[in-house]
Amino acid sequence: MAGRAAVPEVIWSRPERTGRGPRPAYTRADIAAAAVRIADAEGLDAVSMRRVAGELGCGTMSLYNYVPRKEDLYELMMDAVSGEHELWEPSGDWRADMVRVAHQTRALMHRHTWLPRLMSPVYGFSPNALRYLEHCLACLDPFEAPYGTKMELVAMVNGVVTTYAGNEIATVERTRSLPWSQEQENAVRIAYLGRQVASGAYPRLAASFAEDAGPIDLEGVFERALTRVLDGFA
Repeated sequence: MAGRAAVPEVIWSRPERTGRGPRPAYTRADIAAAAVRIADAEGLDAVSMRRVAGELGCGTMSLYNYVPRKEDLYELMMDAVSGEHELWEPSGDWRADMVRVAHQTRALMHRHTWLPRLMSPVYGFSPNALRYLEHCLACLDPFEAPYGTKMELVAMVNGVVTTYAGNEIATVERTRSLPWSQEQENAVRIAYLGRQVASGAYPRLAASFAEDAGPIDLEGVFERALTRVLDGFA
């Protein structure tokens, strides 16, 4: 890749602008905003150095002067959307605050449906991501535990949210690609499942469906998953 550093490098350790020379035509915020617009409209796979350069109205090689690698571009994108987190004054109820964090993160992922694909510790140390993590730890001040345990709690809450939101997003995107409605597909699949369960080959599944035939309360499932994670730490 053009401009790729020969050694590992963190983009945040590089000054955005040196004191000499003309003012850069674009800021990192400009570049991140352009990349996020493309990803929001067309998906993460549509984001490339060429596309971002075109969005900004500059040459691809010129963009490498600002962002040496595509991985750095992803990091700028993650930092930009991390800045959308609301950082409130902790309430003193760490469980309530962490539930609020979880709901806010889930909403963020639905605004930027590509976000679950980039949820990685690799992109977790940008300025806005660090502010978010510091906020989570502040919310956990009343929770008497070592910081290592608190970090695990934050990671597990984020893991639940990422998995749940990722499944929701994947379901919606799959449905959009089909020539029939989700209701039509669900009806066919439920009918097939009913026949299989009624065959007698799956007695435990039959008992499960007899106990609760649905429909599944997806919001309730999300809340229970969060509650069980928090209960485990409490």
